[in-house]
Amino acid sequence: MNNIALGRYIPFDSVVNRMDPRAKIMIMLFLMIAIFVPAGIWGYILIAAFIILALKLSKLSLGFALRSVKPMIFMMVILLVINILVIKTGVPWLQIGWFSVYSDAVYQTLYIVVRLMLMIIITTILTATTKPLDLTLGIEKLLHPFEKVGLPAHIIAMMISIALRFIPTLIEETQRIMNAQASRGVDLENGSLKEKVMAVLSLIVPLFVSAFDRADQLANAMEARGYDPQKPRTRYKVLSMHSIDYIGLILSVLILVCCISIQVLGLA
Repeated sequence: MNNIALGRYIPFDSVVNRMDPRAKIMIMLFLMIAIFVPAGIWGYILIAAFIILALKLSKLSLGFALRSVKPMIFMMVILLVINILVIKTGVPWLQIGWFSVYSDAVYQTLYIVVRLMLMIIITTILTATTKPLDLTLGIEKLLHPFEKVGLPAHIIAMMISIALRFIPTLIEETQRIMNAQASRGVDLENGSLKEKVMAVLSLIVPLFVSAFDRADQLANAMEARGYDPQKPRTRYKVLSMHSIDYIGLILSVLILVCCISIQVLGLA
């Protein structure tokens, strides 16, 4: 669990780091919508090309982005097993007695895995190039028009920012608890399935206790500093859009339009 990428800010002096957080959030949303458009391999190639360009401009390595996908590998394997057992359409690739593997099961799994990978990498680029406070301010500014209908924009932005910020913290806490239990003789890697489940359960309880304790400390610290989400606030940093922000938005919109066009024209 070391070197976790998702939710960790990397203070590089890059083009993407200097972009307006509102633009980066909107780019992420446009790309997320494009991912769910069934545009086939050509749509995914367009999105992947944009992601590689973003990684290059943000000075992040592809390996750093792929590390954010590692926690999802177990879920992807489970998904593959379920699809193999449930989906029985397409060309049979393997037949051993009652057990069979069909092409549609593998294709459906790859389809979902590619979507998940693209979404996770896009989110990783956003959190790695945007300070938590800037991310909060960007979300709040984007949600500000909805305050007229009673939406608490600042509270929602703060919750999202804190959740993203605490992802690497909780993972590091998990690693610390695992090391502490390993030093006491708990084996999380070997043993029967029942023993592994019991070891994981012994890990979950102290992790939840630690998470609630950190949440309580954060709440007390915010209250001690007079934080009131209902009060009007002034900003030391004023957000402003620049040419690179508009270029990124235009490119993301073009990718979304291309994906929709591919799906409508039946080119997928």
